[in-house]
Amino acid sequence: MLEKEEVRRYNRQLILPELGQQGQEKLKQAKVLMIGAGGLGCPVLQYLTAAGVGTIGIADMDVVNESNLHRQILYTLADVGKLKAEVAALKLSQQNPFVQFNIHHEGITIENALELVQQYDVVVDGSDNFPTRYLVNDACAILRKPLVFGSIFKFEGQVTVFNYKNGPTYRCLFPEPPGQGEVPNCAETGVIGVLPGIIGTLQANEAIKVISELGEVASGKLLLFDALTLSFSSFKFTRTANAEVKQLQPDYDLAACAAPETSIQEISAQEYKAWLQSGRKVQLLDVREPQEYDLCNIGGELLPLSTLTGKPAGLHLSQEVVVHCQAGSRSKKAIAILQSYFPEVRFYNMKGGLAAWEK
Repeated sequence: MLEKEEVRRYNRQLILPELGQQGQEKLKQAKVLMIGAGGLGCPVLQYLTAAGVGTIGIADMDVVNESNLHRQILYTLADVGKLKAEVAALKLSQQNPFVQFNIHHEGITIENALELVQQYDVVVDGSDNFPTRYLVNDACAILRKPLVFGSIFKFEGQVTVFNYKNGPTYRCLFPEPPGQGEVPNCAETGVIGVLPGIIGTLQANEAIKVISELGEVASGKLLLFDALTLSFSSFKFTRTANAEVKQLQPDYDLAACAAPETSIQEISAQEYKAWLQSGRKVQLLDVREPQEYDLCNIGGELLPLSTLTGKPAGLHLSQEVVVHCQAGSRSKKAIAILQSYFPEVRFYNMKGGLAAWEK
C-alpha cells in the first residue's frame, strides 16, 4: 500500500488511468538493477527514483572523473575521485526517501552475475563495453529476466528490451562479439553530452512499462536515434537459436576481444615515464586526430591513424617507438600497420593511452 506522502508525491502518475494506484504499487514493489552509473545510468537512476521504483541496485566500480561531468549530470566537481555508486545512492536517496538503494561496488562480474541478477526483477544495462553487455545478456537469458538495453555512439543511440516474455536477446541481434578495437568507445570517439540523457530517459520509460505492464514494450524492436538530424527510426527482429544460453562463458574478456593478428608489445604509462626518467632514447607517436592533439598532448609526433593508408612519406623512426592514442585501441591498429612497413623497429603500445597517462 502507498503511504499518504507517496500518494501526494506520485499524484500526477496516479491520476493516469493507464497506470493508477495498481501500477504505482507495482513500481513500489519492483526491484531494478542498474548496470553502470555513468552516462546512461545517471538519467535512468534519476527517473526510476522519481517514479517510485521501490528497490534499486547500482552496480558500478568506477569513480567520478572530471571528463564525466559534461554528460553525467548527477555528479559535480566536488564528487571527482569518489565512487559513483556511493555518490549516486546518496543523492538519489535525498531525491526520494521511499526508495531503497543497494550498492554493488564490485560491479557485475562472471563470479557474481547470476547471484546479482537473481535478486532483481528487471535489469537495465548502461555499460559501455562488449564483455559486460554479453555477460549481462547471458545472465538475464539464463534467469529469464527482462533486460532494458541502451547504447550510445557520438551522436547516435539505440534502445530496446531483451528477453521480455521469451522474446529476442542481445545475441539475436549480435551473435558474436566484435574483434578487439573494432568498435571504439566514447573515450576515443567522443559523445555529445545530451545524448545519454535522451537514451537513458527512453530506457527508464521502457523499464517503467515492463514493471507496470503498461503500453507496448520494445521487445523485438530496436529504436535508433540520430541527434544531428533529430530523427528516430526502428526495425524489428526476432528470437533466434542464439538466444538459448545454458551457462555463462568462462571468460567474457576473451570471448569479446579476439586476439590481434599481429603480436604487439605493450607498456604501461608508468613504464614509459620510467623510461623517460632513465634517459632511454625512445620515440613517441600520437595517432589521434589533429583536433584531439590540439586539445591535449604529451609531446608525441602526430601521425593520425586515419592517414595510415600506406607507408607514411618522410616518417623517420628510431629503434624503439612508443605509440599511443586516447585509450589504447587505435594505437594497436597503427602498430599493426607500421610493423609491416618498418619491421626493423621495435614498437610498444601504451596501455590505456592518454587516459592512463593522465591518471
